[in-house]
Amino acid sequence: MTQQASYTLRHAVASSIVVTVRPLGATLSSVLAPDRNGALGEVTLGFDEGEGDAPYLDGRSAYFGCVAGRVANRTKGAAFELDGATYTLAANDGANHLHGGTVGFDKRRWTVVDASATALTLALRSGDGDEGYPGTLDARVTYSLPDPRTLRVAYAATTDKATPVNLTNHAYWNLNDGGASPVVDHELQVDASFYTPVGEGAIPTGEIRRAAGAMDLSAGRRLGDALYDTDGGAGYDHNYARPRAGESFPAATARDRALGGAVAPGGLRRAAALYAPASGRAMVVSTDQPGVQVYTGNFLDGVAGRGGTRYGRHAGLCLETQLFPDALHNAHFPSAVLRPGSTYAHATEHVFSAAAARPAL
Repeated sequence: MTQQASYTLRHAVASSIVVTVRPLGATLSSVLAPDRNGALGEVTLGFDEGEGDAPYLDGRSAYFGCVAGRVANRTKGAAFELDGATYTLAANDGANHLHGGTVGFDKRRWTVVDASATALTLALRSGDGDEGYPGTLDARVTYSLPDPRTLRVAYAATTDKATPVNLTNHAYWNLNDGGASPVVDHELQVDASFYTPVGEGAIPTGEIRRAAGAMDLSAGRRLGDALYDTDGGAGYDHNYARPRAGESFPAATARDRALGGAVAPGGLRRAAALYAPASGRAMVVSTDQPGVQVYTGNFLDGVAGRGGTRYGRHAGLCLETQLFPDALHNAHFPSAVLRPGSTYAHATEHVFSAAAARPAL
């Protein structure tokens, strides 16, 4: 089918969110959502559509809205062992490997294989040896709007050789103004009582620790009240760990297991809720993944984005649904290995709302 520079998804009602996707990186380049007065406004960080793909290739983009892969997040030492063989990956984050390497899935041009007014499916073939990974991987991502207020992102992948896979979307959310101001006034609640602490290079130590103090987001917090009391003191950049059906963590309580509520049809369970008092917008995230990387844009340094807006520190918040970082070096973490004959599949939904009064998080 004919390929376009970008695709826009929406329902034919005024209250619908409006989503734009670019094939480069299968990038979620814009999301417009109504505020408490019904006015559509940008809720992600990104670039003007007129700039085309250039900002995503010239080093300006901090993975804005892209699909990160073949393995999102960090892999220690940019190497791993699998089935008796050692594989060396691109070291693009100091000595470590980040978000699939130097030319990860975020910098690949995906092929649109199906498009409608409310859904878009893109495909990518990643060859054997790509960025050091074994096996030819065929990946797909589908962005869809099941209803006017819901964005669903569904991933699938198959391989001809055992290989690690961990795909996520790296959108930066700002429910007030799309990044013109920091997210310090946003309130965030995460349906998890545990997280995976990190050491040097932001590599997990292997511990699954109960969250306490500023790290505990299970009851909801105003981000500005806690950012600099987090582990490391620079803001959130941590994987929150959620037991999946039939799993549990040591010392988990009934409350821990109840966070997120029941698993919905389709296997999704609530993972996080975000609220911006200034606009009245709220977003609830549900997923079937065991991890959620909470990242408060700690390294944004004033890059010029949409409309000339300078995205400074904490201009956006990422909620990256995922397998745990560095799972390849931690056998007790959920496995990231995909084998021939199996299908990697997961989905995440973002449900938007707006109200005059603060919703229950």
